[in-house]
Amino acid sequence: MTDLSQLKFYATHPHPCSYLPEERATTLFLDPQQPIDLDTYSRLSELGFRRSGDHLYRPHCKQCSACIPARIPAADFTPSSGQKRIIKRNRDLEVSELKPEATDEIYALYERYINARHADGDMFPPSREQFESFLAKDWSFCRFHAFREQGSLVAIAVTDHMRNGLSAVYTFFDPDQPRRSLGRYAILWQIEEARRLGLDAVYLGYWIKNCRKMNYKTEYRPLEMLVNQRWIRLS
Repeated sequence: MTDLSQLKFYATHPHPCSYLPEERATTLFLDPQQPIDLDTYSRLSELGFRRSGDHLYRPHCKQCSACIPARIPAADFTPSSGQKRIIKRNRDLEVSELKPEATDEIYALYERYINARHADGDMFPPSREQFESFLAKDWSFCRFHAFREQGSLVAIAVTDHMRNGLSAVYTFFDPDQPRRSLGRYAILWQIEEARRLGLDAVYLGYWIKNCRKMNYKTEYRPLEMLVNQRWIRLS
């Protein structure tokens, strides 16, 4: 087992915050020379770390603590009436597990999604190089869960399978099917998958109170947030 006290971490210089434009952000990264094994990844997730491409990171801002790690305790989750309707609307979808790769079909869906939903973000314009470095790495613990409607790909949930839960890394989907609420359904599906696998939680990354794009995370209850290095449950 890796001794976490022996790991090296590096902090970036302050840079513009991706979520709160008025803030300057600092990010703490695990030494990129450190191999990311499943045990290290799982244990660092308990301390609020998140994976992006080759890097494990967490916010390390001196003047701001707005980014709060959030996770859903899978065994205790109860869907709301609205979430039950989302599940019902998507019962016709078939889900399969794929290795992470940028096939023409998968990348085409990602490109449509970014162009339609995130043209104002730092992932625009999309490119294959960006997609591969961000999502399509050949990690042993990473899976692409493909959601299909009569054979047609409508969503991909990029999921890391850790020892203590599933990490919902990223989801992209058909932007022309808003009624399905595919992003929310992908999280509901991952909660059920965590239960099936006997895993404790689904990790959602960071919740930020004043960031509208993060509001959806509080729809899942109970929800646990890491505050002062303790996971606090919100019922």
